[in-house]
Amino acid sequence: MITVTLGKTGITTNKNGFGALPIQRISDEAAVRLLHRAYEAGVTFFDTARFYTDSEHKLGIAFDGMRDKVIIASKTAAVTPEAFWNDLETTLTNLKTDYLDIYQFHNPSFCPKPGDESGVYECMLEAKAQGKIRHIGITNHRLNVASEAVESGLYETLQFPFCYLASDEDLALQKKCEEDGMGFIAMKALSGGLITDSAAAYAFEAQFENVLPIWGVQRESELDEFLSYIKNPPVMTPEIAAVIARDREELIGEFCRGCGYCMPCPAGIEINNCARMSLMIRRAPSAAQLTETMQQKMMQIENCLNCGKCKSKCPYHLDTPALLIKNLKDYKEILAGKSY
Repeated sequence: MITVTLGKTGITTNKNGFGALPIQRISDEAAVRLLHRAYEAGVTFFDTARFYTDSEHKLGIAFDGMRDKVIIASKTAAVTPEAFWNDLETTLTNLKTDYLDIYQFHNPSFCPKPGDESGVYECMLEAKAQGKIRHIGITNHRLNVASEAVESGLYETLQFPFCYLASDEDLALQKKCEEDGMGFIAMKALSGGLITDSAAAYAFEAQFENVLPIWGVQRESELDEFLSYIKNPPVMTPEIAAVIARDREELIGEFCRGCGYCMPCPAGIEINNCARMSLMIRRAPSAAQLTETMQQKMMQIENCLNCGKCKSKCPYHLDTPALLIKNLKDYKEILAGKSY
């Protein structure tokens, strides 16, 4: 079994982390079944957030009475002390625990620090002093905020998008965390579903001793894939390297990762899916993307208000309205049989 230690936290866990965002879409019973199967196979790190509706609640049910056997990380998007304490108490109640192994600021637009106007970093310190959290972390999609967090020395872990589409800057950030003894948690290791070869995704992550990938799991079949890698971990071979090279050629550049931080849309457009639809059709089974329901969602792009809110909120600085228009054009051509 391959393990990873999250920097100076000393937390050591299986190289497969469980990303619990998707379990908000399934029943309590199905979620508990997945979580128990993962644990029984050797997975001990589970990542959730206050923002993920009932995800914390489901983890709380699954691991009630066995809290000391698992590592749980959660997140708060609070930017005021009052909201911070409300989130923390709600999270602890949901998880049926009196402490979190890691508590993370959830994709803040700034790097919380002592003495800033928000006061939330001081809350983290107080919560740690009270024993309610053991380690302080931060998650981000913005390279500049993530870099500032690493340079600050204030955080014990960083959660950041990291997959084989990583830029040179992303790789340098990972290396800096390794050098500074900072835990690196890799989210979006499948780039929001655009990477369809999980073995290649795992082999890439396995090259970095300090990186813990968390895989978003919703279905038994998805879990089976990643559990199989515990006993038979994929390694970088010429064949896998060729897959990665082809994907990088196709995907590097201006594309939507599906993170959803642009949402909600005032015009009701499902931006995080619609802005990458043509890629999804070409890289995954297309039937689900061509249903009548999905066609209606794509046509909603025609109601775009051009308000610019999605563009201003995109952590990747994409021209989201332009991407939507391009994807709608491609989608109509696909429906007309002109391209595929």
